[in-house]
Amino acid sequence: MPAGDDGFHAAAWGDDPGRWPLPAASDPLDKWRRAVALGGQGRYSAACAELDEAERTVAVAAGLRSLMASTRASWSRQMGAHVRAARYDGAAIALVGLDMTRVGPFIAQARCDALTGLAADALGVGRFFAADALLTRCQELMVREGNCESLWRQRLRLRWVRAELAMVSGDGEGAVRHAFDARELATETDSLRHITKTELIVAAAVSSLGDIERSRRIAHSVLDACSEHGLVPLRWAAAMLTAGLGDAPASASIIAECVALLSRRGGEFADG
Repeated sequence: MPAGDDGFHAAAWGDDPGRWPLPAASDPLDKWRRAVALGGQGRYSAACAELDEAERTVAVAAGLRSLMASTRASWSRQMGAHVRAARYDGAAIALVGLDMTRVGPFIAQARCDALTGLAADALGVGRFFAADALLTRCQELMVREGNCESLWRQRLRLRWVRAELAMVSGDGEGAVRHAFDARELATETDSLRHITKTELIVAAAVSSLGDIERSRRIAHSVLDACSEHGLVPLRWAAAMLTAGLGDAPASASIIAECVALLSRRGGEFADG
């Protein structure tokens, strides 16, 4: 999506992810971009309201509607609600189909988001073979699209989920390889939110190899970045990781703070 003067691009996929307040959006595309930025800050109620209004517009293309559904799915996954996320991702892929002919970047973005999302949903409920198959299908689509710059985010997300799948499958070396591939891709973007999420994936992958001190250092740098840029959902996730790495007292305080703030902003955490 091209950057504009409204600040939506910089907040959603650029160097100002914590920008607040955000200007009002007037059309469905800008409402989606604004919702993405709000979701990155954990302002879920406001983000959902933005998509609700956009989706009431009759003349919204299927590709954009699909991206909106995938966006809702990502928020559900952030809260640990993988089954709910799968419903949104299923709707997203239904809107654009699975025809693997070359279709151009906008539909390709939507298909990749839905496929990667479905893979993450499957991973979250222990369906590892399904996750792998969905990621492979996504990779095939990307190959057909060629070296398409507009798919930078989708290529990055594919590597995130590949790293996560390797971690839960006991393949620490594979997890680190995919995480470092993602880190290399992240150097090509100015999206601070995506760079920060990538570093969180790297920290988790490194921990799966038993390098706890290195993982802890990276995770704490992620916490600092999240605090600086207002990325509350990522700050919560990073604190959950540091708690697992042994920083229980300090991490518990951050977790409680983030949970309270996200709940006030409309976050619905999954039970358990």
